Amino acid sequence: MKTTILSPEQISQAAQWLAEGKLVAFPTETVYGLGADATNPQAAQSVYEAKGRPSDNPLIVHVDSPQMVWQYADVADKSLALKLMDNFWPGPLTIILPVKAGTLSKTVTGGLDTVAFRMPDNKATLNLISTLGRPLVGPSANTSGKPSPTLAQHVYHDLQGKISGILDDGPTRVGLESTVLDLTSSIPTILRPGAVSQQQLQEVIGTVQSDHHKVQPGEIPKAPGMKYKHYAPQAQVVIVDTVEDFEPALSWVKQQNKPFAVMAEQLVLDQIDLTAARATFSLGSNLDSASHLLFAALRKFDLDPQIKYILAQGFTASGLGAAYMNRLNKSAGNKHFKSQEA
Repeated sequence: MKTTILSPEQISQAAQWLAEGKLVAFPTETVYGLGADATNPQAAQSVYEAKGRPSDNPLIVHVDSPQMVWQYADVADKSLALKLMDNFWPGPLTIILPVKAGTLSKTVTGGLDTVAFRMPDNKATLNLISTLGRPLVGPSANTSGKPSPTLAQHVYHDLQGKISGILDDGPTRVGLESTVLDLTSSIPTILRPGAVSQQQLQEVIGTVQSDHHKVQPGEIPKAPGMKYKHYAPQAQVVIVDTVEDFEPALSWVKQQNKPFAVMAEQLVLDQIDLTAARATFSLGSNLDSASHLLFAALRKFDLDPQIKYILAQGFTASGLGAAYMNRLNKSAGNKHFKSQEA
């Protein structure tokens, strides 16, 4: 199959392919998504196959308006959902609601009676959904388990020959996937942290809790990213929790006698001896830029098979830092440098 990169002026072509049951990757403000017609079970199934994604991992349904949600969700009291939509849509917030019987297949919901909805903050993709006239499923447009794509070129690297097209609208702005909030639990629950923080949500709807439980074998996760290894390059990522730990971490990784890379804020890179590093990547000047560039850094290093270790800067896990550390911990398999290792 030939994979064609399309411009935002070619939305009609992208919509036509989607209407035919084909796959087209699309841009959002978070990462690029792998799009298929959410009302076509065969098309949705082909998303799992293209990604190599476990079929019990539910798909997020992308809509062009709150009104589109109510065609597929069955909610007696819409007040909480409407408050969230009014405050955070379009934007990086996914809302889990009960699915309306007979509207979306188990392929989309991962076999659950709930479904996740999001209205992305990207004009090209909103136009694409409107042109198609139906919602899109849209997991990250990468090989399952690999770092998420923040450029069309990342998508092409992973999925060329497996999908029909990629709608290219340049680099994504946020760089981390959306916050996932479950409104079907007794207390609204964050299942995946993202750019919309717990504090921001509580300011709008009151009490919100976070779910930190580990999904067990045989358990179906209610949101993407809860069960399987994610965001992982070939090299072993090792998280360095403090700036003071970088020098001993460098001593330790040099003792491994294998090529390594370092990703950190520019201020940190300027303070440490990087002469032995095979590659470096600046995460910019603060947590915002680090979150935006996290997947780009992991992707860059993944293109060099010689790199065996990646030392990655950690941040305090609060606010946006909770989302950054959620992704980084998954990419590292929760491996943190401990000073006694050196």
